[in-house]
Amino acid sequence: MGSFAHVVGGERFVFDDLKDLLAKASPLRSGDQLAGVAAETDAQRAAAQIALADVPLTVFLAEQIVPYESDEVTRLIIDTHDKVAFKAVSHLTVGGFRDWLLSDQTTSEVLTKLAPGLTPEMVAAVSKIMRAQDLVLVARKCRVVSKFRNTIGLEGRMATRLQPNHPTDDTAGIAASIVDGLLYGNGDAVIGINPATDSIGQVMSLVEMLDAIINRYEIPTQSCILTHVTTTIEAINRGAPVDLVFQSIAGTEAANRSFGIDLKILQEGYEAGLSLKRGTVGDNVMYFETGQGSALSANAHHGADQQTIETRAYAVARKFKPLLINTVVGFIGPEYLYDGRQIVRAGLEDHFCGKLLGLPMGCDICYTNHAEADQNDMDVLLTMLGVAGISFIMGIPGSDDVMLNYQTTSFHDALYLRRVLGLKPAPEFEAWLKAQEIFAEGDQVRLATDVPRAFRRAIAAE
Repeated sequence: MGSFAHVVGGERFVFDDLKDLLAKASPLRSGDQLAGVAAETDAQRAAAQIALADVPLTVFLAEQIVPYESDEVTRLIIDTHDKVAFKAVSHLTVGGFRDWLLSDQTTSEVLTKLAPGLTPEMVAAVSKIMRAQDLVLVARKCRVVSKFRNTIGLEGRMATRLQPNHPTDDTAGIAASIVDGLLYGNGDAVIGINPATDSIGQVMSLVEMLDAIINRYEIPTQSCILTHVTTTIEAINRGAPVDLVFQSIAGTEAANRSFGIDLKILQEGYEAGLSLKRGTVGDNVMYFETGQGSALSANAHHGADQQTIETRAYAVARKFKPLLINTVVGFIGPEYLYDGRQIVRAGLEDHFCGKLLGLPMGCDICYTNHAEADQNDMDVLLTMLGVAGISFIMGIPGSDDVMLNYQTTSFHDALYLRRVLGLKPAPEFEAWLKAQEIFAEGDQVRLATDVPRAFRRAIAAE
């Protein structure tokens, strides 16, 4: 394919190919600078964005940023593209697509039908020419519902992952965090543990512990141990009561290989999870996590910008119909997203792109201690994603994950967002919270006036 060009302020900027154009049009972030693909000036970035707006969407089907012949993710994207669904926007340029998405005539129903017709590169491209409010408005119109033991993604609701990590996998410490989270209404998306020790024995022990808690209190939620998919498959083979199968994924074959996976292994994990038939209201059994910069950190980005590669990971997730997928947006560090401004922008982009591609998108709204960011930045992103209709967020004691050593959102942060935006937990989980007298009866999200009494009642039966 040919090059692209545009003149800004009397200077003519030329972009070698579609990959170069996408990279130069991307809002500034440190990872792209590290990779040497970012725009060198604001003028160059503006020229790239204007040139990108004039690119027909059909170009993204003809020109691949990662070669079809050498990358199974590219083959997945092209081979599963729904040409019938694409017809609704096939006549548009990237700029025209933006205007179409913002139109009042483009409803949730229209976007749901369109999703199979979009490729990640199309979606990444349009995000690069959108303001933050555009990303919020369109994502809010996207409605993606997934189910296992409860229903996630319904309008007016927001779920949370209760993340009771412990630096030594101490069961008492984990149990204390679980009780704390439940008393704030957290845990409807999943009770999910990142194990400190990734051995099959430890994974089996943690799976059985969570299963016992969920069964003992008849909690309408699901558990997950965030271990490698092959370890989960082995646990299933040994009879472990696995609910969700987890795996971190990326947007290129080489990056996924660095995680020790490929599409075949993910398919095996998906089928293993389905075989247990543990869902009560649905059979979405996969949980995926992603993050901008993962492919670059593995030197597997093929010279492309990190946001476009991140969006390609959503094609991998889409194949396996997940219950949950979230971008762990600031976890990799300031080498990829330098400060709060870059983290906020990346979180809004990832959520928008995932939802537009038809995924039940969440976000781990987070940063590392050496990033130029703080909890105020996270409050901004948390609130904006709540307005944008995010499916779920994280809930961690005190916002501080003492095992993974990063800062994220707390149990109280989820309660705050539900209160100010009038959001509720998953309906099945909300009913359980009220039955346990953790939440008060009524339309508003309120803790019961005597939470300690609910706590005493919960532990009295032990």
